[in-house]
Amino acid sequence: MTLHEIANHRRAVRHYSDEPIDTEKVRQCLELATLAPTSSNLQLFEMYHITDRNTLDRLARACLGQTSATTAKEMVVFVTRQDLFRKKAKALLEFEIGNTQRNSPIEKQEKRIKQWKVYTSLYIPLVYSRFFGQLGLLRKMIAMYVGVFRPITRQVSENDIRVVVHKSCGLVAQTFMLAMAEQGYDTCPLEGFDSLIIKRLLKLPYSTEINMVITCGIRDRQGVRGERYRVPFDEVYRKI
Repeated sequence: MTLHEIANHRRAVRHYSDEPIDTEKVRQCLELATLAPTSSNLQLFEMYHITDRNTLDRLARACLGQTSATTAKEMVVFVTRQDLFRKKAKALLEFEIGNTQRNSPIEKQEKRIKQWKVYTSLYIPLVYSRFFGQLGLLRKMIAMYVGVFRPITRQVSENDIRVVVHKSCGLVAQTFMLAMAEQGYDTCPLEGFDSLIIKRLLKLPYSTEINMVITCGIRDRQGVRGERYRVPFDEVYRKI
């Protein structure tokens, strides 16, 4: 399908048929989803592909018994992992050093590698660290001061960065849903769930957060509730 066809085919499916889906194809869609962009390329997310029937039943209960969950053949839980920023920054630096050495002009390599070291060892820890909101307050004060003299990113509180991590994870989840539509499979993103139960079910660390639960399957005839509603394009489109 073309992107136009994929976007029109994708709907939030509330009821799935009994037709099975190919677990390997779902896995391939998740692999494609990792190509989505993330802030600073830190990729602070994990994807839990649920195929076990007992776990699916328990997860459906945590999703408040929604029909989309109780009839799903498989589910994927997208989880944010801001707590792994140091590990991810280290891996990013190791990659970019090699990437620079392979692809940058020799005369520019030293400068670019130095920039990557500063970015990953100083900037990322400064921005992504959390300490009961206090580090975010310090970052806000720095941004306000610097902003007097030049443009600067001002959304640097701990909650701001949390939003950044969730936005990046949301891009991954959306890419997954489009990939599933391309395979002829259906999905539904759920935000109505008990995150504490899900974290216990998946044995996740306390510092993680559930971004989204996406149900998967093939739509039943009654799986899509009528026509799609969207506000008029002119209400959301502004040409400057």
